[in-house]
Amino acid sequence: MHTILIVDDSPTIRRMVRASLDRAVPDATYAEAASGLEAIETLAVTPVHAMVLDLNMPDMHGLDVLRFVRSHDRYKAVPVLVLTTRGDAASREGALQAGASAYMTKPFLPEAIVAAVSELLAAAPAPSAPARSREA
Repeated sequence: MHTILIVDDSPTIRRMVRASLDRAVPDATYAEAASGLEAIETLAVTPVHAMVLDLNMPDMHGLDVLRFVRSHDRYKAVPVLVLTTRGDAASREGALQAGASAYMTKPFLPEAIVAAVSELLAAAPAPSAPARSREA
C-alpha cells in the first residue's frame, strides 16, 4: 500500500487530485496538507511514498518545502510531483533544480496525473518510519 501526500492550499484541487488518483491507484492511502508548514508536520509523523506539491501557498512556498524535503536524509528519496499554475520555463527549471521528480501544470488531465504519480510510485523506495521521541 502506498501513501501519497497531497499539498495544496485549495481544497478543490486536493479533492480533484485525490479523485483522479483514487480510481487508478486503489490501494493508496492519502494524507493532505493545506500549507507548506502542514506538509512538513505531516511528513514528521506519516511515512509517504510520493508527494504532489503546489508551489504557490500562503505560508511557505512549495520550493521551500521541496528544498526541506531534499535536505533531510529521511525524506530526500520521496518522489515529488510539482503541480502548479506556473507554466513558465523558469518555474519549471527552478523546481527541477530544487529536486522535483516531475512537473505538471494546472489545470491537469486526470490521466496525466495518474501516469505521473504511478511512474513515481513504481520507482519510489519504502519511506522511513517517523522518528520516535526519547524520554529522559
